[in-house]
Amino acid sequence: MRVVVQRAKDARVIVQNEEVGSIENGLMVLVGITHSDTIEDVKYVADKIVNLRIFEDQEGKMNLSLLDVKGSILSVSQFTLYGDCRKGRRPNFMDAAKPDYAEEMYESFNKEVRDKGVHVETGTFGAMMDVQFTNVGPVTLIIESK
Repeated sequence: MRVVVQRAKDARVIVQNEEVGSIENGLMVLVGITHSDTIEDVKYVADKIVNLRIFEDQEGKMNLSLLDVKGSILSVSQFTLYGDCRKGRRPNFMDAAKPDYAEEMYESFNKEVRDKGVHVETGTFGAMMDVQFTNVGPVTLIIESK
């Protein structure tokens, strides 16, 4: 599992000119699933994200987690995180999970985060989406389960 986490003041996702998810104060999370991911990968990444101390405390130090600031997540499935660009000019997506399995794992990830007490909004799996957000800091991290 490969996830890009971006601290966000606000974020929203639009599908066919309709807003399907939005948050204020939290994390914009792009979620990539590979064919070898398991529920253990999902649990590891969900736990890591909600407990990462990347929000500023009263002294301006990144010392608070998403749970501490009562932030939300906008979760967007992103198969292109497994695009291999090493050869040629067109990315190879062979490492991305097949859609049925990827959707199952993506939904499991969102449920796991919700079960930890975090509000989660999502895009639409498999749809062409417009994602808009304000990255605070900017703070952008990559988390991998393997």
